[in-house]
Amino acid sequence: MSSTTSDPVWENEIYSQGQHLNRYPFDSVVSFLFRWRPRDKARADVRVFEIGCGAGNNLWCAAREGFAVAGIDGSASAIAFAQRRFQTEGLAGDFRVGDFTQLSWGDNSADMAIDRCSLTCVGHDTQRAAVAEVWRVLKPGGVFFYNGYSDRHTSARSGRRLADGRNAEIAGGTLTGVGAICFSSRSDVERLFGQGWEILKLEHMAADDLSDSTVVCHAEWRVVVRKAG
Repeated sequence: MSSTTSDPVWENEIYSQGQHLNRYPFDSVVSFLFRWRPRDKARADVRVFEIGCGAGNNLWCAAREGFAVAGIDGSASAIAFAQRRFQTEGLAGDFRVGDFTQLSWGDNSADMAIDRCSLTCVGHDTQRAAVAEVWRVLKPGGVFFYNGYSDRHTSARSGRRLADGRNAEIAGGTLTGVGAICFSSRSDVERLFGQGWEILKLEHMAADDLSDSTVVCHAEWRVVVRKAG
């Protein structure tokens, strides 16, 4: 999960305080990179970018495996951490502070894109704007991994509903203290990737924690789409 310029929680209360500066990649991202990477070119020629890249942990993995990487996040603290880590380890990465609805990379310039629980931090309209930007930057046939929280998540039953579709002031489940979250249904996801996209994988993951008398469900979407055209 990461931040955008529209939500100061991740910068002011999390990253700048040294929290959630993850060092290792999420397994779902690693699986995406190796399952869906182009097979007709060398890894050094495969450009991967991540929106809401946070501390750069996913891109760190991709860079170590030889991919060309770039990332954007609304948190200056997270981007600074990623830049320092890459420099210390002799890795190349294009990291930028910014808004993922206004990407500064050129049209048709990347092969793969990643969203690991970043779009879920903004409302439906902002998600659509960001996805349109991802579509613009990807080459025809490029692939995008979308990972967002499901409306079956226990935390979706908590908090105050905002006009943009997010839940604020979440007090239950596993997603407390991370700002407002937009929980998506299957129809929400399918609408997000309507015109211009081909859905290659639509996976719903749900895990129940039965260790307490109150069952807590962690539920998320793992989706792979291809830019049509």
